[in-house]
Amino acid sequence: MGTIQLLNGRHDTHLLRFRSLFDDGRGLAFPCDGHGEVDMNTLSERARGNYLYARTVVGREFHSPRVERAGA
Repeated sequence: MGTIQLLNGRHDTHLLRFRSLFDDGRGLAFPCDGHGEVDMNTLSERARGNYLYARTVVGREFHSPRVERAGA
């Protein structure tokens, strides 16, 4: 796994990862730039809803998000 290709043809080499506070193997990740900026216009409706949810429950269900290189 190297890069993530989005619908608009742009390649992102980073992920904004939200790790679960309660289950180490669970979490959510979204393609982003190196600064952690997620282009919500490129996300599906479901992914957009998950992203907004994850941001809302940081500290209650997820750790603060971390920017990681894709494939790392």
